[in-house]
Amino acid sequence: MSSYNIQNVNLVNEGKIQFTHVLIEQGRISKIGEFVAPSGSIMIDGKGQFLLPGIIDAQVHFREPGLTHKGDFASESRAAVAGGVTSVMDMPNTRPNVLSDKELEEKSGLARQKSLVNFGFFMGVNDQNLEEICQKDTSGYFAVSDDGLYFSGKGNLLADNPHTLGKLLAHCRCIVAIHSEKEKLIEENEQIYQQRYGDQVPAEKHPDIRSHRACYEATRMAVDLAEKHKGRLHILHLTTAAESVLFRNDIPLKEKKITTEVSVHHLWFSDEDYERLGMLIKWNPAIKTRYDRDELLRALLDDRIDIVTTDHAPHTMDEKLQPYFSSMSGAPIVQHSLNIMLEFYKQGKISLEKIAEKMCHNPAILYQIEQRGFVKEGYFADLVMVDLNDGYTVSKENILYKCGWSPLEGTQFHSRITRTFVNGNLVYDNGSFHEHHKGQPLQKAR
Repeated sequence: MSSYNIQNVNLVNEGKIQFTHVLIEQGRISKIGEFVAPSGSIMIDGKGQFLLPGIIDAQVHFREPGLTHKGDFASESRAAVAGGVTSVMDMPNTRPNVLSDKELEEKSGLARQKSLVNFGFFMGVNDQNLEEICQKDTSGYFAVSDDGLYFSGKGNLLADNPHTLGKLLAHCRCIVAIHSEKEKLIEENEQIYQQRYGDQVPAEKHPDIRSHRACYEATRMAVDLAEKHKGRLHILHLTTAAESVLFRNDIPLKEKKITTEVSVHHLWFSDEDYERLGMLIKWNPAIKTRYDRDELLRALLDDRIDIVTTDHAPHTMDEKLQPYFSSMSGAPIVQHSLNIMLEFYKQGKISLEKIAEKMCHNPAILYQIEQRGFVKEGYFADLVMVDLNDGYTVSKENILYKCGWSPLEGTQFHSRITRTFVNGNLVYDNGSFHEHHKGQPLQKAR
């Protein structure tokens, strides 16, 4: 394994930026500060660049197994490392759904063979395995979740089943992470708009169908249940200003029992973009108003929102460019999440230190990921280098998703990811990939 000697770099870590040097040996961060470089180590001049912990994206859908025409561990992890992402949490709505330890281990086996990034998995939960989940020791799981399972059948959203959700919150010894929308309200809205438009519901009606009310009522109910049962609740991909006031910022993340996240597309787009992009930005929950977008960023900055994710969910262009009720919800974005946040930095909306906190430190704290998420001596060398003065434009030529498209095509970014280290291996280097090293399973600290 190669050793790397990173010189003259601006290290962004634990609330400060310092000009320093970093030594990587045996896959770990060996030394930060002054040192004598070992013989044979590879020197990288970081002059003018910034070094952050590798991004931990705690919500992705890499589509393997069963949906690999959209994406797979190899293709989507390649896009991820090009975007500075070094670890991901993959959701359970593959085919088959991950509803047992056997299915989880089989999925892990595929990732071990193909993924360039480190990986962890959420255990799926629905009426098929609810009793088993409630009776077993779940402390070894990062989380159990219903996210995406509603695609495989109505009635699978925990937010529509307070009895079921309450039971999970009372018995689970891990995080219960939920997709927070009221399915019954959505179905009522679907009927109204289908009567009005037939199959040709305009994309801009998506946030009216998957409405503010459907989100708020679900999240309010879930928070109340978590408080009642003293359970560990995490609300996935928050979308409304109203929901953001339900979360605390007066205690440290380690002490929180109820947490939430925002996905980058809900910070970047608003309902004003439906006219231009149509079904390409059809996500569940829906992208909502400019006011909601701005208030989500405010809640991120004041720590009511704990982490940033992507909800990366690739579909083929044919699957997206269908009439409303047939168009698949979700889009690919993992390659561009750090670029989006760096763009906010360039606009003066967020600091580099806060980006590292929300995309690196806090996911590691929230999911108790062992020895990652920080630049510390002895920790795994998961690192990303960025040049804040070298931009590029998103185009088909540089999009790496297997599906081959992005709703960000044509967007000009003013920063560039230059290098990504995963477990001390230089996996991405200024447009070149070194794919012989694979990611490792994430370990939960005990």
